[in-house]
Amino acid sequence: MVVVTREDSQDGLKASDKVFAFFRDKLLNGELKPGDRLLAERELAAALDVSRPLLRESLRSLAMLGFLDIQHGRGTVVRHADVAVLRDFFTFSLAQQPDILEDVMQGRIAIECQAIRLACERASDRDLARVQATLDAIMATLNDPAKGGEADFQFHLAIVGAAHSGVLSTMYAAISALLLRSHVQRRAVTIPVEGIRDYLADAHREVFLSILRRDPDDAERKLREHFTIGDELRRRSIIAAYQDAATANGAARPNNQEGTP
Repeated sequence: MVVVTREDSQDGLKASDKVFAFFRDKLLNGELKPGDRLLAERELAAALDVSRPLLRESLRSLAMLGFLDIQHGRGTVVRHADVAVLRDFFTFSLAQQPDILEDVMQGRIAIECQAIRLACERASDRDLARVQATLDAIMATLNDPAKGGEADFQFHLAIVGAAHSGVLSTMYAAISALLLRSHVQRRAVTIPVEGIRDYLADAHREVFLSILRRDPDDAERKLREHFTIGDELRRRSIIAAYQDAATANGAARPNNQEGTP
C-alpha cells in the first residue's frame, strides 16, 4: 500500500497536473512499483488535496496509458506500462507532420548506431541466432517489397534487441509502426534500381558479420554506410522514376502544330 502525505503535493500546479506529478515522482524515486496497490479513492483524494471526480478522471487517464489497473471493487494497482500505448501515441502524433518518414529515419539512425555498438558487447548466442534468422528472411524476400520491408525491419529490430537496453528498445518500439512503413516504402521505391538486390544482401550480411566480430567501431561504420548508400540508391530510383514518367507522358502527348503551346 502506498502512503501519501500532504507534503507530496506540489504547489503551483493545476490539480490534474498535481496527480500526474505525484505518480511520476513516486515512480522515479522507487516508492511506487508494479504490483503496489493505491490507497482508497477517498483517502488518496484527501492526501493529494484534489476532488474525487478529478482524481477518478486522472486515474482513468493513467489506466489508458497502461500505468494503472483499475480493478472495480478491489482497488487500483500499479502495473508495467504497455509500450503499445506509447507506439500508438507516437504514430498518431507524428503522422500529422509533413515528411515524417524522413524525419523518423534520422531518429532511427541515432538509436541503431548506439544499439549496434552495445550489441557488439552484449549480444548473446540467442540474440545472434535471431539476427541470423532475420537475415535469412531478407535473402528470401529480395523481390517482394512488402515482405522484404518487413524482414528488413525485423533485422534492425533484432539488432536493437541485442543491445539489451530498455531505453533504446522502448524508443524504437514507440516509432515501430512508422519504421515498418518506412521500410516497406523504401523497398517499393528502390526495387527497380539495377543491382539493388545484391546491395541489400551484401549490406545486411556485412552488418551482421561486424556484430559477430564484436567490433563496435566497424559495426557502426558498416551500419552508417548502409544507411548512406541506401539513401543514395533511393534518390536515384526517384529520379529515374520521374524521368521515365516524363518520357512516357511526352510520347503519349499528340503532336501539336508549330507555335502551339
